Amino acid sequence: MGILVNKDSKVIVQGMTGSEGAKHSRAMKEFGTQVVAGVTPGKGGQDFEGWPIYNSVAEAKEKHGANVSIIFVPPAGAADAVLEAAHAGIPLIVLITEGVPTVDMMRAVQEVKALDAESRKNGGEGIRLIGGNCPGLVTNGEAKVGIMPNRIYTNPGRIGLISRSGTLTYEAAKLLNDAGMGTSTTVGIGGDPVIGTTFADVLPMFEADEGTDAVVVIGEIGGADEEAAAEYIKNNMKKPVVAFISGRSAPAGKRMGHAGAIIMGDVGTPESKLAAFKAANVPVADTMPEIVDLVKAALNK
Repeated sequence: MGILVNKDSKVIVQGMTGSEGAKHSRAMKEFGTQVVAGVTPGKGGQDFEGWPIYNSVAEAKEKHGANVSIIFVPPAGAADAVLEAAHAGIPLIVLITEGVPTVDMMRAVQEVKALDAESRKNGGEGIRLIGGNCPGLVTNGEAKVGIMPNRIYTNPGRIGLISRSGTLTYEAAKLLNDAGMGTSTTVGIGGDPVIGTTFADVLPMFEADEGTDAVVVIGEIGGADEEAAAEYIKNNMKKPVVAFISGRSAPAGKRMGHAGAIIMGDVGTPESKLAAFKAANVPVADTMPEIVDLVKAALNK
């Protein structure tokens, strides 16, 4: 069944009637995802290519039993869209939008965490935010909630994939697919400094997933998420993990494309991340194709 999304996921699209929302709604439907409705304030009651449009997430959830929302709302309103979905009790919220103001994301992430804790305290399944500035997630052969190319994720496999980078996510998935291994679930957590879900949040799910035999972590310079992931792996993971760090050859002081790829002192440097993974006995690929070789070697041990 994979993790987080599967064939039973019922997805609403916030911002469906915009150009990006419309394009990716069609692609998700073609993949086989149950896209049940769209949400665009002011357009409630309209029909959009066969999908009903609602003014609010709460109304769409009530009418269709939606349990996932994907957000294609412009940056200025994206954090409010997240909070609308969270307050409506949507268990999984995927924020695709890039360029959301950091102060807005800080507020949204903290509020989602509080709502998640309250939901779990009351016996609910909790509320999780993936992103922003992420490609979403996909469980091969079951459901895609994101912007990944459909053709890469057709063959179910048994390798879990977590990545901060969008394009490297697709490249790694294709390499594993072409090598005959494929992926179970791919989770793009996003490259911004403030995101709703980290490597260390997703790793326990793959560790518990019966359909995943090994995990690939694709990180970047900047931030401390990879170091936290390595610590979790060292203390808790029994399944093999392979890593790749993007930006290792960047000149000192160079700002990378992602807002989160900013080095702070000794934290976030390539050396810091490599040392952390080495301490956790996680092999780190020097090139993307080497990921395949390292995964094969890890599975054969």
